Amino acid sequence: MAEWLRAHLPRWLLHEGPLQMEHWQWLGLVGGLAIAWLVGRVAGRATSSVLRRLVDRTAAAWDDEVVHRLGPPLTMGWTIALYWGARLGLDLPRRVDSTVVRCLRSALVVAFFWGLVRTVDIFAGAIGRTQWACANPASKSLVPLGGRVAKTLVVIMGVIMVVADLGYPVASLLAGLGVGGIAVALASQKTVENLFGAFSIGVDQPFCVGDFVRLEGLVGTVESLGLRSTRIRTLDRTLVSIPNSKLAEMQSESYTARDRIRLACDIGVEYGTRIEQMRQILEGFGRVLREHPKFWPESHVVRFKAFGESALVIEVMAWFTTSDWNEFMAIREQILLAFMQVVEGAGASFAFPSRTVYLRQS
Repeated sequence: MAEWLRAHLPRWLLHEGPLQMEHWQWLGLVGGLAIAWLVGRVAGRATSSVLRRLVDRTAAAWDDEVVHRLGPPLTMGWTIALYWGARLGLDLPRRVDSTVVRCLRSALVVAFFWGLVRTVDIFAGAIGRTQWACANPASKSLVPLGGRVAKTLVVIMGVIMVVADLGYPVASLLAGLGVGGIAVALASQKTVENLFGAFSIGVDQPFCVGDFVRLEGLVGTVESLGLRSTRIRTLDRTLVSIPNSKLAEMQSESYTARDRIRLACDIGVEYGTRIEQMRQILEGFGRVLREHPKFWPESHVVRFKAFGESALVIEVMAWFTTSDWNEFMAIREQILLAFMQVVEGAGASFAFPSRTVYLRQS
């Protein structure tokens, strides 16, 4: 092939250039890569199409996602394979050819690990949809966290293999890292603490992504649980990042985890209320609570509590079977409006802060 090209190419392309390579060989290196990439795209799409037809016969959905995500790595793999074969026709010098082969091998390793990284999320999602994951709430945070760790490990393995394939002494490099490991460990102490804090939160499961929580005065929705920090979306729509090592030690309160919400309030009526009216009001308040469809009947309180400074105080406490705060606000509004009807029906009035001043003439 090379001899035929030399016999038919213009003479100026046969002049020797850098690295003892003729001009046409340099053009072949660059142009061959572009042609290999174009043909590789076509071959990659054809391979994906064949694989897609095969996986369409299965009932699982994850294999379809794998084929879709492997499209770019397949294109890269075909490009490397085609360029590997095309370089044989360039009759490259032995030193240049060995360098090209080494680079192609490293690129093939990159393509392989690139495909692994792109499929980690798919397998993590498949694990998250299993019966085990559905039965264990902790998986909601642990599976994405494990996916990130798996990606990191795959990238590290890929870098090590590429460095080794390029001819660098990996053992010596690792030994050198071991010598400086103490300094690295001291510098990354907080990072390691945050990483273990993330797994501690994922295993202990004080809250999940999407929960509405209170963290020592900070109220908001858990937006993401990362390897270093957890992000909380506050009521003011700001995003607060808390290191996982500190978060693991903080007192957390999850509002999402509650199975019912408590209504607790003190209602004051005027001191002019007669005892018959008070009994009618107490009975009416209890009836309003019991008749509500969301009322939790196991325990509730409707009692005449105290003689306040300017009112007769009635204590009301009850639970409603809902975990949705917006629904509870609607329930609370219905209950309080019904309480107003009860007080008005008893002929009494609500009290407001007031003070009586007696003037005495001396």
